[in-house]
Amino acid sequence: MHPSVSGLLLHLAARPRDERGDVPGWVMVTLMTAIVVAALTPFVSDELRALLARAFAMVSG
Repeated sequence: MHPSVSGLLLHLAARPRDERGDVPGWVMVTLMTAIVVAALTPFVSDELRALLARAFAMVSG
């Protein structure tokens, strides 16, 4: 293994890990995605149903 790669791996393995991660960021992304989907659903529900019906018809038929 190249010395710089092994040094990087050693550095990454030796640093203390934060077990929490980026929980607030993931919660915010999930929440914003749910809000966008909920806001768009009334406007695109008929088109989505037709799209899914065509997709299932192509797969099953």
